[in-house]
Amino acid sequence: MTSRIRSHSGLNSPGPHRRTVVKAAAAGAALAAPLAAAFPARAAEAPAFLHGVASGDPLPDGVLLWTRVTPVPEAVPGSGLGPDVEVSWTVALDKAFTTIVAKGSTTASAATDHTVKADIRGLTPATDYWFRFSAGGTDSPAARTRTAPAADAAVTSLRFGVVSCANWEGGHFAAYRHLATRGDLDAWLHLGDYIYEYGTGEYGTRDTVVRPHAPAHEILTLADYRTRHGRYKSDSDLQTLHAAAPVIAIWDDHEIANDAWSGGAENHTEGAEGTWAARRSAAKQAYFEWMPVRPAIAGTTYRRLRFGKLADLSLLDLRSFRSQQVSVGDGQVDDPDRTITGRAQLDWLKAGLKSSDTTWRLVGNSVMIAPFAIGSLAADLLKPLAELLGLPREGLALNPDQWDGYTDDRRELLAHLRDNAIRNTVFLTGDIHMAWANDVPLNAGTYPLSASAATEFVVTSVTSDNIDDILKVPEGTGTALASPLIRAANRHVHWVDTDRHGYGILDITAERAQMDYYVLSDRTKAAATSSWARSYRTRSGTQKVERTYDPV
Repeated sequence: MTSRIRSHSGLNSPGPHRRTVVKAAAAGAALAAPLAAAFPARAAEAPAFLHGVASGDPLPDGVLLWTRVTPVPEAVPGSGLGPDVEVSWTVALDKAFTTIVAKGSTTASAATDHTVKADIRGLTPATDYWFRFSAGGTDSPAARTRTAPAADAAVTSLRFGVVSCANWEGGHFAAYRHLATRGDLDAWLHLGDYIYEYGTGEYGTRDTVVRPHAPAHEILTLADYRTRHGRYKSDSDLQTLHAAAPVIAIWDDHEIANDAWSGGAENHTEGAEGTWAARRSAAKQAYFEWMPVRPAIAGTTYRRLRFGKLADLSLLDLRSFRSQQVSVGDGQVDDPDRTITGRAQLDWLKAGLKSSDTTWRLVGNSVMIAPFAIGSLAADLLKPLAELLGLPREGLALNPDQWDGYTDDRRELLAHLRDNAIRNTVFLTGDIHMAWANDVPLNAGTYPLSASAATEFVVTSVTSDNIDDILKVPEGTGTALASPLIRAANRHVHWVDTDRHGYGILDITAERAQMDYYVLSDRTKAAATSSWARSYRTRSGTQKVERTYDPV
């Protein structure tokens, strides 16, 4: 998603201030000494688990476990340094590890940045487990995970945390802490932009870097991406959430580079920043090393998980196969040769939705699918909204990085839902740094006289800039002025909050799918509080959103 301090005249054009490129070897050497000095003294004597533990992609009989071990102080992320070390894992039914159900070990090496994954199978469906890792006599923290229900289980309810867009420099990850302390999540969904690729001070933070990135320069190489992932995984609130419940994650653009597409990115200059192929390969390798995610088809993040008879979850990759974004107003958004999903992924999604026998069909979707027209916004609001969405500041009625820029794919997908009478499809979306509750109309121009094919819940950012941050005005200003105009121009939009940071709680029963939206008191404060803001639901069979005053 485009939301940056520098402005650009067109796709792939350099901004007025280009990034300073630092070679991987130099970055590793420069980072190793100060980071090693900051390690606890015991790291010199035994391996350490400095980046926490995590689990992900729960199945009825298994879950993927993850950790990163630091065998010696100089073996910091991205350094390529450090000896091989044997790492074992233990899975138990209790936190005291008195009832052990699985054990195993592997070797962590610099070849995978000393990260470890264990794909545990043979577990019982819908069951809480505890796990930990050990190396050289040192135990990691213990963590909770949970398996998915059996495929044919009559599940009464599910509860997922939902987040996206966490810019390290923009603030603290209090949203993660508040999700972790609930203690009632079956899993949590991260819908993209788990990390950001920019150099220090290059991305919106109300002109204040709350805490600096590492490395300080824009990340380009495998060592860079590993170092950045290591920085994020050092956050105590993120570690706490990973230790509380399994994550189900997809990537968006910033895990690689801003406005990425299959052949490049807005934030990549071919040649000066190496080749796109090499950069994308490095970013994806680091992602799969550092995230508890199973590589899916063709090493992407699109895959499907099932939670009994209540819901299945189709997870999309909307960066690896998409056509290049077009300029707004050039008439190419309807071109049937352009795609956001790629042919194979779209066919896979359509087939999965059609064959699904669950009550709910959830779609993990990194960019908004509901149409969005700006309408008649005042100039002072149009400018920051255009910056946030990547639109020309003269204001035209679409965001070409979203499904709005690939309308043929959207029409085909929504027509498929209509023609096959596929009910209860809910898109779960991040990216836009605002909270939305949308119907997804077959024809936005005639809605609500025409039908809605699905519904969409969009969560705001954990810390990344929103309209108030760009305007540098008090919280609530943007929503008060812009929301009525946005809703007037988009009759399928039931609610939009342009101002606040936070997270969502998706609660599902056979009767309804409900999103409770929570907001933070101050993204720049580590001790930020959380409060409920709004709740919206879609009732089974309706394909429409309605407000509810009953948060779960």
